Amino acid sequence: MRNYRWTLDLQLFSQEKTEKATPKKKQESRKKGQVAKSMEVPAAFILLFTFLSFILLGGYYKTRLMAMFSSIFEHKLAMKVTESDIMDLFWDIIVQGLLLLAPIFLITIVTALFGNFIQIGFLLTGDPLKMKISKINPLKGFKQILSLRSVVEFLKSIIKLIIIGIVVYFSLWGELEQILALAQVPIENVASFIASVTLSMGLKIGAMLAVLAVFDYLYQRYDYEKNLRMSKQDLKDEYKKTEGNPIIKGRIRETQRRMALQRMMQEIPKADVIITNPTHFAIALKYDGETMEAPVITAKGMDYVALRIKEIAKENGVITMENKPLARALYERTEIGDTVPGDLFQAVAEVLAYVYKLKRRSI
Repeated sequence: MRNYRWTLDLQLFSQEKTEKATPKKKQESRKKGQVAKSMEVPAAFILLFTFLSFILLGGYYKTRLMAMFSSIFEHKLAMKVTESDIMDLFWDIIVQGLLLLAPIFLITIVTALFGNFIQIGFLLTGDPLKMKISKINPLKGFKQILSLRSVVEFLKSIIKLIIIGIVVYFSLWGELEQILALAQVPIENVASFIASVTLSMGLKIGAMLAVLAVFDYLYQRYDYEKNLRMSKQDLKDEYKKTEGNPIIKGRIRETQRRMALQRMMQEIPKADVIITNPTHFAIALKYDGETMEAPVITAKGMDYVALRIKEIAKENGVITMENKPLARALYERTEIGDTVPGDLFQAVAEVLAYVYKLKRRSI
């Protein structure tokens, strides 16, 4: 019973999402349109930059606004009420209105694109637009309503309302005396005062909402990373999908090593000499003056493999010579198929010369 409980606890622990998401998981999530993004960032900065444009482009707005109304009051009041004149007036008002609102439209579009770009970079995907039955699941929708994210969104809305309320209250309270005196000032001064107070409140609200948007983005990023967390089992499954089953890969590597070792052993009978340590290392050398610029390592091994190399060499009549420093140097500095390093040419040449001398005597 204890073993069963221990196994069950271990399985539950392996399913807990405690590990950070892998780059592959993040990439798959990004392709689905699931990214860390706050909608408050572009909204807050659009509001802030729009009110800033009233300061920077105030002259332009004033000119366009005056042109719109002056055209109506100076030229259109005495016009004949015909279909063509009404259409001309209608299109003229539309053009003047578009020219007046063009900077606001441009600021809105640029700020919205840039606000999303600095959060998620360039991302173009249609996956969120796909029709999915799970999106209209009432049970899932009810869970989302009661989720932590919904609570955070509700609190965020309350905070925004509080911020706006506080800014409006203190802005109007600070101008209370001038507001009470508006009945005694010319209409132009009233309009100027209202515009000034509105602009001031807009800038303050935009700045405070921009600060709130930054904190919201940090929260969205934290929530995104939290939702992407993986369990240890998820990591194992992903590794198997990308790298293959480690057991199978281990067997493949073992088979490859065995085949390479077998090919190496087949080259030993063709070697000219086996240089040994004598017990720890064994290196097989072959040299053909007509086809090779320098002697080549055809086989090498340590311990058991070295013993096997010497046995095969003995069975096939390949001369074995003991040279401890040369054997160690060749083993550490070369791989199978490499030529002998230049600084070892002299030592290897002496060995080969001795081997050829022995072969001539035996003949």
